[in-house]
Amino acid sequence: MRAIRLNHVSIHAYDMEESLRFYIELFGMERLPSPDFSQQVEWLHLGEQQLHLFKRDAPAPEFHHIALDVDDFEAAYLKAKELGVLEERAFGAAVRELPDGAVQMYIRDPAGNLVELDWPDVSTLDRPSSTTPLSRAKAALSRGSEGSLASRGNVRGQSPRTLRGLGLARGCGPMRGRFASPHA
Repeated sequence: MRAIRLNHVSIHAYDMEESLRFYIELFGMERLPSPDFSQQVEWLHLGEQQLHLFKRDAPAPEFHHIALDVDDFEAAYLKAKELGVLEERAFGAAVRELPDGAVQMYIRDPAGNLVELDWPDVSTLDRPSSTTPLSRAKAALSRGSEGSLASRGNVRGQSPRTLRGLGLARGCGPMRGRFASPHA
């Protein structure tokens, strides 16, 4: 016997409506009919998998996380920055490039759950004539000139290179805005 796929992940929510708004509006997830359990639960659909939210007052585990592939990394970054949900405390940077050239970003949902957003190729983030923060950061990473991250030993094949300090993930105070949790 072997598992054939991941069916769903369950995470907690302090305020169910706020968490539903977060995942539906930010990631385009769709509500599914949810069963009647002894506690409030809501099921969301994303691709072939599901995200289950359950109402609990317990804090989220600090480093446990879910990871989502996104179809527009730059838009996700800008929205996360606007909402004040970028998370750099968990792994030292909100956005980082991995040795294989993939990029990941960490955010916190309204209940404090850690969510990783993934993009397969940092080189595709450049847009012609773009002066966006991600494009400037990508250019700085690839320069390799003295003083750049590449010249300080964090090169492909070694440890992940962080995009922090390049205008991407400044500060990570408590969440603000309409997705803020009173428990954050």
